[in-house]
Amino acid sequence: MNFNVDVFWAALSSWAFFKGALITLALAVVSHATAIAISVPMAVVIRGRPSLLRGSITAYIGFFRAAPTLLLLLFVWNALPQFIPIFRQAWFTPFLAAWIALALNEAAYQVEINRSALQAVDAGQTAAGEALGLTRFHVLRYVVLPQAARIAVAPTVNEFITLLKITSLASVISLQELMTVTQVTVARTFQFTEHYAAALIYYLAMVYALMAVQKRIEKSFSWANRAAATKDTPAIAVPVQR
Repeated sequence: MNFNVDVFWAALSSWAFFKGALITLALAVVSHATAIAISVPMAVVIRGRPSLLRGSITAYIGFFRAAPTLLLLLFVWNALPQFIPIFRQAWFTPFLAAWIALALNEAAYQVEINRSALQAVDAGQTAAGEALGLTRFHVLRYVVLPQAARIAVAPTVNEFITLLKITSLASVISLQELMTVTQVTVARTFQFTEHYAAALIYYLAMVYALMAVQKRIEKSFSWANRAAATKDTPAIAVPVQR
C-alpha cells in the first residue's frame, strides 16, 4: 500500500492530534515538576546521617524504581479507588491518575539525579559559606543548590524527554493523549503508516524543542562553570619567595 500524503497531512494538521500532543506535553510537565518538588528535599535528606526518614526514602526509591510504570498506572486508576473511597468521585480522571502514577515513579529517578548533583559540589563551598557566618539552610539555598542545579540540568532534561515518551503508556487507562488518539484513528481507518508518521512528527517536534530549551538553560548557568569563567582571564604572575 502506498503512503497517502493527503491522509498524513490531514492527521498532522487535525485538532485531535494537536490536542493529544498538548495533553501529552501537559502530563509530562506537571508530572516532572511534581517529581522535582518531591525529590529535592528527599535528595537533601538522603545525603545526611542515617535515620528512619532516610531509610524510608531509600525504600521509596527502591520500590518505585523496581515497579513497572504500566503496573503503577493500572494500580492507581483501577485499584486505588477500591482502597480509598474518595478516589471514586467524578473528579478522579485518567489525567489525574496518570499524573499521580508518573510523578511518584519519576521522583524515584530524580532523587538520584539530585543526590549526585549535590555530591558533585565541592565540600569546600559549604565550608566557605559556614566560615562567612551563613546558616546551614542559607548555605544550601545560596551556595550548594545553585551549583548543583547547573550539574543536574542535562540529566534532568534527558529524564524529562524519557518521561514524555513514557506518557504514551497512559493510553491503557483511556487518557486521550497523542498515542491514544493515534490508535483510535488507526483502528477506525486502518491507515497505519500515515497516522503513526504524524504522531512521530509530533514527538520529534516536542523532543527537539526540549533539546533547544536544554541548551539555553545550560547557557544561562554558564556563570557557574569555573572553566568558562577562567577561559578568557589572563594569567597573573605570582612572585615566588625564596
